[in-house]
Amino acid sequence: MRKNSAILGLTIILFSILGFSKLDFTPIYFDVPENFPKPIYNFKNNPLSEEGFELGRKLFYDPILSKDSTISCASCHLQQTGFAHVDHDLSHGIDGKIGMRNALTLQNLAWSKHFQYDGGVNNLEVQPLNPITSAMEMNETVENVVKKLQFSQQYPKLFKQAFGSKKITGQLTLKALAQFVVSLTTSNSKYDKVLRKEDKFTEMEQKGYELFKQNCASCHKEPLFTSDQFENNGLPIDTTLNDFGRMKITQNPTDSLRFKVPTLRNIEFTFPYMHDGRFKKLNEVLKHYNTGIQQSKTLSKQLKKPLNLTDHQRTELLAFLKTLTDKEFLFHPKYGFPKNN
Repeated sequence: MRKNSAILGLTIILFSILGFSKLDFTPIYFDVPENFPKPIYNFKNNPLSEEGFELGRKLFYDPILSKDSTISCASCHLQQTGFAHVDHDLSHGIDGKIGMRNALTLQNLAWSKHFQYDGGVNNLEVQPLNPITSAMEMNETVENVVKKLQFSQQYPKLFKQAFGSKKITGQLTLKALAQFVVSLTTSNSKYDKVLRKEDKFTEMEQKGYELFKQNCASCHKEPLFTSDQFENNGLPIDTTLNDFGRMKITQNPTDSLRFKVPTLRNIEFTFPYMHDGRFKKLNEVLKHYNTGIQQSKTLSKQLKKPLNLTDHQRTELLAFLKTLTDKEFLFHPKYGFPKNN
């Protein structure tokens, strides 16, 4: 892969000489599924390499990033549950502190413009700063993280392999983490196999797919199953959290109660659901959209009318949603805990 990195660097130089310096490209070893759109992530600013990926993976699973070395990124983002957090409604940090929101799943981030439920971050390489510095999560500073990594026995060598220098910086630490999480691509569910004509839906799954296209696809757009936008989905506000979503960032009342539309890929395993983790089961989610939507000025226009699905139709829709499960992604050792950690 270091050879690939050299080729990648030479490619950038050639593009600049030929006048194509603004050309956006994807590394040949980054998997872009055939039916997916072009990635949004700027690979030119952080060229992928096997060494960078492995360093990022080690950092992702290492609690050294937290103040007391008890919480890692993986503490709230478990591979077997779509890199989401299923143990609690809300994320948990050091000393048993409880965060404000349920942890979002980490999948197909190369196609995302916005991160966090309120879109407060628009750069994947900056995203880890939030949990690392949050008093409710890792409660650490980047400066202390760098010191701990620099004085460790393993990390200077790993940074040398990944970036060519044993000197560890906050920026390189964030770039390594980004190389790992941007590579978390899921595209081999039954749904994907049906699209590739490698499999067929059952009659119930097919009917569920038709219901999905009629009622859900405007916000959960194929093939990523998210619009990457912000919507008010009619949830009654949690008066304990008083979380108004996107409005916290924009200070615009029209963004009140708007939250990022999460992907439905691997939805069978990414419970609990919603920004505050209030629903434990998918059937509860469907019941909300069927009869529980609360009307408000900022409610998504697609939800002005309830779904009014029958019990049988909800069963069909659930059958389709389960075809979005990609077990290869959920259990692939490539994304799991590093053996040498």
